[in-house]
Amino acid sequence: MAKVKGDKTFFHGKSSSIGVLLVNLGTPDEATSSAVRKYLAQFLSDSRVIEIPRLVWLPILYGFILPKRPPVIVEKYKEIWMEEGSPLLHYSNRQAKLIQQEMESRFKGPIFVEPAMRYGKPSIESGLKTLQEKGAHRILVLPLYPQYSATTTATGFDEVAKVLRHWRWIPELRFVGQYHDHPAYIDALANSVKEYWNENGQSDVLLMSFHGLPKRNLDLGDPYHCHCLKTGRLLAEKLQLENTQWRLTFQSRFGKAEWLQPYTDKTLKELPADGVKSVDAICPGFPSDCLETLEEINIENREYFIEAGGESFNYIPALNDSQSHIKALADIVQQHTQGWSETSGNWDVSDTEKQNELTQQRAKKKGSKL
Repeated sequence: MAKVKGDKTFFHGKSSSIGVLLVNLGTPDEATSSAVRKYLAQFLSDSRVIEIPRLVWLPILYGFILPKRPPVIVEKYKEIWMEEGSPLLHYSNRQAKLIQQEMESRFKGPIFVEPAMRYGKPSIESGLKTLQEKGAHRILVLPLYPQYSATTTATGFDEVAKVLRHWRWIPELRFVGQYHDHPAYIDALANSVKEYWNENGQSDVLLMSFHGLPKRNLDLGDPYHCHCLKTGRLLAEKLQLENTQWRLTFQSRFGKAEWLQPYTDKTLKELPADGVKSVDAICPGFPSDCLETLEEINIENREYFIEAGGESFNYIPALNDSQSHIKALADIVQQHTQGWSETSGNWDVSDTEKQNELTQQRAKKKGSKL
């Protein structure tokens, strides 16, 4: 049975607020082998991510992968590491700050936005704790995975539930499952492509590369593949592309099992033979640039295309902290917080303070020490 903890931040009449927890996958704390090993151990131990039976998988993980892979992966991280840390953490912090500013301009009541990582720091637990300290009695969890998957969105929900099962006062909770076809998200993607083309010209093909999953996940009912296809179709329609002008592929596969196809690396190796000499690549499923976009796509897969006879490979950055992306995420927050008092145009800070003071007075008259 979970041990329920007391809330040391609670007192009668404490101001309440809306909290928004932005959840992303995670990142190592440093570009070192030990930090990467710690991150991979947490990530690859998640049974939502690796569905192989534990008795089979854990000996492979701890006997082969963790001793050998971190030194290889850390060299990749070093190629993209920023002064502020990993690009994913940098942009996640920026997104949280900018979304809070945007929501403060839309809502009269207080709202606080915190970034969190499913694996690594800042953790989901620390993000929720910070929101609790700020009086968030209503919390919206926004996983930054536009396309739902049990390997990403669902495991974020698992961790939120794991943390909250220890709380004495559970907040009102709402959870965004996906936004793969949200108009503002599609608009933000289209704007990023158009802006790139306006500055650099348009290539023969726009390659939309999504993170891969084992095909088994699709067969078991995971909607991720369908969500990716719909995002790609809507983006192509928004850009008014002919079928010959775009491709949708899946990257980051490993192991011997069949994954979602077509594969990004294989496609890029084949395109030059089909007469495609220039490619613009975008990764619509990644809200922030990270190892999978900056190293795997813009370095590794660029080389595959050029070595196969391609002449020009251009990577269109993730939406990151662009104005259209912040607006899209703010629209999603506003949509999913409807009805909460802080979003009301009638919310008034002076009236709220008076009610909080009265609550404190009444509680003390009844003998409360808080």
